Amino acid sequence: MLGFLKEFEIKLGIKIVCSREYEPMGTAGPLALARDKLVDGSGSPFFVLNSDVISEYPLNKMIEFHKSHGGEASIMVTKVDEPSKYGVVVMDEESGQVQRFVEKPQVFVGNKINAGIYLLNPEVLDRIELRPTSIEKEVFPKIAHEKRLFAMVLPGFWMDVGQPKDYITGLRLYLDSLRKNSPQKLMTGANVVGNVLVDDSAQIGDGCLIGPDVCIGPNCVIEAGVRLSRCTIMRGVRVKKHACISGSIIGWHSTVGQWARVENMTVLGEDVHLCDEVYSNGGVVLPHKEIKSSILKPEIVM
Repeated sequence: MLGFLKEFEIKLGIKIVCSREYEPMGTAGPLALARDKLVDGSGSPFFVLNSDVISEYPLNKMIEFHKSHGGEASIMVTKVDEPSKYGVVVMDEESGQVQRFVEKPQVFVGNKINAGIYLLNPEVLDRIELRPTSIEKEVFPKIAHEKRLFAMVLPGFWMDVGQPKDYITGLRLYLDSLRKNSPQKLMTGANVVGNVLVDDSAQIGDGCLIGPDVCIGPNCVIEAGVRLSRCTIMRGVRVKKHACISGSIIGWHSTVGQWARVENMTVLGEDVHLCDEVYSNGGVVLPHKEIKSSILKPEIVM
């Protein structure tokens, strides 16, 4: 992860500083741990973003909203169809002032949930002790009780991508968003179906059929006659001739052999080599493995 961040530091021309936890500190404790990196004396608010969320991130609009209400903290909320699965944010629809939080309500109290995108004034850090702490259950309810917490409804899509099947759903939503907002970033051609995002350095052979909802990373080699749908192919992967991959995630520098078939939310870790003509039905394979025989039912290969 540190190497990945260093790469983006160079690419974006910015400084990225990491604050490391040596014991789990919850969702608020890490902010206390990083206090010296977050407070610069200017009084400016700072963003806190959950890293397992994908959305369109309208951060400039959130800054304007935060300035307009004059409160201590702003959170993004998103509408969901089944609020009983989540903690619901009950808020004033006009002002956005958060009134209370209701965990997995059995009766309808609202359909907006915490989207994991926050803009906080530095004084919020004074409320957080240097210990494992939940920002959602311990910090925000106190700020809401003082009527200093406000919520903005997130425009566009949102998805928690912490699980592989949700990651694939999030990929579909992200590619749909690209189609609407930046269609020039998507691949086109006779061998493409639906939304497909391919890094410029990837090589794609003749006779492939790719899509819908496929992302191919840097330095990948997709050989001739390959079929890809609803999948992510990460950096440095080689998919050999006539392989078929659907609904799966292929990790960095892995290989999928000729005529192999990979489906049903298979996840290959880094540097996994699936041999020719092998079938994987929902296999989750840990890094640095060679798979010579088929995985016929979903299981973890250690």
